[in-house]
Amino acid sequence: MGLLSLGTPLPWNEAKKHSDHVKVHGIEQFLHIYHSQKHLDNQSLLWGDEIEYLVVEVDKEEKKASLSLQGHEILARLQVPEQDYLSGQTTTVPSSLWRPEYGRYMIEGTPGEPYGSTLQDLLTVEPSMRLRRRTATDAMKPNQRPVTIVSYPRLGCSDGMTPYHKPEGVVCKSLFSPDEAISPHARFPTLTSNIHRRRGAKVAINTPIFHDTNTPKPFIDPTIPWDRNIFESDKEAREGAAKPDHIYMDTMMFGMGCCCLQITFQACNVEEARQLYDQLAPMTPVMMALTAASPTFRGYLADVDCRWNVIAAAVDDRTRGERSLEPLKDDRFVINKSRYDSIDTYLSRDPTNKPKYNDLDLVYDHNIYDKLRENDIDDLLAKHVSHLFIREPLVIYEELLDQDDTSSSDHFENLQSTNWQTVRFKPPPPNSNIGWRVEFRSMEVQLTDFENAAFSVFAVLLTRVILSYKLNLYIPISKIDSNMQTAQKRGAVLDEKFYFRKNIFPSTSETESEDGDAYELMTINEIMNGKEGGFFGFIPLIRKYLGSAELDVKTHEKLLSYLSLISRRASGELMTTATYIRQFVRNHPSYKHDSVVSQEINFDLLETVDKITKGELKVPELMSDFAA
Repeated sequence: MGLLSLGTPLPWNEAKKHSDHVKVHGIEQFLHIYHSQKHLDNQSLLWGDEIEYLVVEVDKEEKKASLSLQGHEILARLQVPEQDYLSGQTTTVPSSLWRPEYGRYMIEGTPGEPYGSTLQDLLTVEPSMRLRRRTATDAMKPNQRPVTIVSYPRLGCSDGMTPYHKPEGVVCKSLFSPDEAISPHARFPTLTSNIHRRRGAKVAINTPIFHDTNTPKPFIDPTIPWDRNIFESDKEAREGAAKPDHIYMDTMMFGMGCCCLQITFQACNVEEARQLYDQLAPMTPVMMALTAASPTFRGYLADVDCRWNVIAAAVDDRTRGERSLEPLKDDRFVINKSRYDSIDTYLSRDPTNKPKYNDLDLVYDHNIYDKLRENDIDDLLAKHVSHLFIREPLVIYEELLDQDDTSSSDHFENLQSTNWQTVRFKPPPPNSNIGWRVEFRSMEVQLTDFENAAFSVFAVLLTRVILSYKLNLYIPISKIDSNMQTAQKRGAVLDEKFYFRKNIFPSTSETESEDGDAYELMTINEIMNGKEGGFFGFIPLIRKYLGSAELDVKTHEKLLSYLSLISRRASGELMTTATYIRQFVRNHPSYKHDSVVSQEINFDLLETVDKITKGELKVPELMSDFAA
């Protein structure tokens, strides 16, 4: 999760004094990186995935499951091979790397080294994911397990964590979640506290409740301690922050405590990275809908299938003025989105990126833009960076205020890493052999390693066909924003349509007509599998690409199995994870059709998920006959 520096983080009243310093030097660091690395070329396709795991503790005698707050201790054991390698005690490269995440009950695993550039290398992805899960399991107690579920169903309930802590901490000030659930790395509690302080209130997350037959209308949550009076902010819920017919959540934990699957690609050069950034952006809502896996929040069934808006609200540090709720006072900009949201501007200098596609009224810092333009940064990239820098640096370390801007990128990354967008354009770290990269960030983590490998491999193959066939996926960014909201709706894969470009192949004429730029509403099935006499479909296109490659039978068959899973999810033949979890809850014998996910249901769900993950239970409606 972003930049994990070590040092003494400043509280907001001190940090804000240094905001301009961080921004000035962050821009200097970016300029140094750009001009020293802009000619970097012929980098190979290296890529990697990031998978986040929940550490779940199970008491089979009591039939209870909870989140274990021992993630930090487990992480220390997992990091020993890496520490031994870095200290020279061994020459064996670690098979996996492990990092803390926001929740103390979370760990993040990545491959020990980037995956290679060949199609055959794609067959190493699933074994790497399986090995990581085994490695994590071995570092845990017998009653603990790593679970790849997006949103823990009872996070924020009194039985949600082990050990139990009262939700009375001075950092979160949450009605539901204790401070002890936050990772002990200084970045995380500081982010939480400084977001609240900058905003002037706690975050207010309201996710629509799923109205089942016995769910009250209006739904007024009886689990909210409406009369609590420990902190001044306790009154916010009763004064309107908690909306009727919604699941109310009040701290960063409910968003950043979710798990996801992210992929980072190294491009050949900076221009290719900018091209991939643009072309992948229209796919982010599509892939989020396909991987939808989060229908439960704080002990209830929600009327959404994805996590995105929950996280967006969980880190929304905008003041009332920045949200247009009152006139601007001490702030400079009205900002239309949270720091966690879809992209706001395309980047590529290719002629196919026409001005009409950047149709949002982009808010950017004109002083920073002018500085970048004066230093030979082109208009599109200057607007992108100056847009990122309308935000304030949320975590500033006292010891890292003064840096050598030619050898550090910490101040740049301070802003870059806390703009959590659907796609991220990533310059090379200074003084490294790493190239220009693009991070694909919208997908939800799946229950099994086979599924996570399938979606990861698909994302890589998607980049290959984009570049090989010179695909053009441009649509107005406002339509991507619309698609992001559509993608989170319950059952979006089957029930919704998405704006998508009609013709994605290169124009055969020198001047492309307006008709060639046309887009229309399509189903996920049409986008992925194509439609007769119309859109070609990405699954057939990737199959065509693989058919033209010189592949051995084993590699070809394995890659086709991944494509088959995704194709069948898109068509509705197989359920999304969100639909499976929702149906599991609603079909549970103890479910009262009141939207409540009880501890009994939660325990049985997690036991079932564990069996699915281990391949001990076949669920043909979710996985067909694919091996977990």
